[in-house]
Amino acid sequence: MDNIAIIGAGNLGQSIAKGLIEKEIVKKEELILTQRKKPSEALLAQGFQVINSNSEAVEKSKIILLCVQPQQVNDILKEVAALLTPDHLVVSTLTGVSMAKLQAEIPEGVPVIRSMPNTAAAAGASMTCLSVNESSHSCLPLAEKLFSCIGETLVIEEEMMQAATVLGASGIAFLMRYLRAATQAGVQMGFDSYEAQEIAVQTAKGASLLLQKAQSHPEVEIDKVTTPKGCTIAGLNEMEHQGFSSALIKGVMTSFEKITKIKEEL
Repeated sequence: MDNIAIIGAGNLGQSIAKGLIEKEIVKKEELILTQRKKPSEALLAQGFQVINSNSEAVEKSKIILLCVQPQQVNDILKEVAALLTPDHLVVSTLTGVSMAKLQAEIPEGVPVIRSMPNTAAAAGASMTCLSVNESSHSCLPLAEKLFSCIGETLVIEEEMMQAATVLGASGIAFLMRYLRAATQAGVQMGFDSYEAQEIAVQTAKGASLLLQKAQSHPEVEIDKVTTPKGCTIAGLNEMEHQGFSSALIKGVMTSFEKITKIKEEL
């Protein structure tokens, strides 16, 4: 595979880099990470190439992953636009920044693909949504190959990218908050924290795999666990009385409203 530049090696960029190396898609010498400040000593110690010149990274690479904050992208594109050619592929992970906006800032003919991975890329378990337009459709197989090696991929319409960001990327944080709460409950019941977390994490993993493999609905699997007058239904009913589902939906929708506002401000 051609050299890959990850512009903005923050949490997401590092997760993608580690996933690509773990799955042996690229060698470390074929991967160039950029950071604005002094290169991370931890990344350097792991053998990654880390530089603070975006221009140099683009000059040495054919696949460019933009993993910066949306408000940083204009300055970065001004820095590297003249170096981009139709032989490059620009893959954006930017929240709220459309392909049309990106293509307006770079030379004509440079293909752009929007992606929304999540930090589970570091464990090879990302859910990455991809969007293409007519000019970049031929690059979709390459993007799918790239991201399928760090998890699952799904091609969606660009208009759904904000929703995908909330459900897939922010969703990591939402699920982590559930796991923290479940761990705390386990400690309250008498487990050591590491035991409670191990049980909660594996149970969450198992629940996800049940849905994924059986292609069933969550309520179908819930019915398999609940019994008349049992402890599970008692707990579920109390959670609903306390607003569990409505609170989660409201939280997701609040994030969606925020991301929509961010897009309008860009």
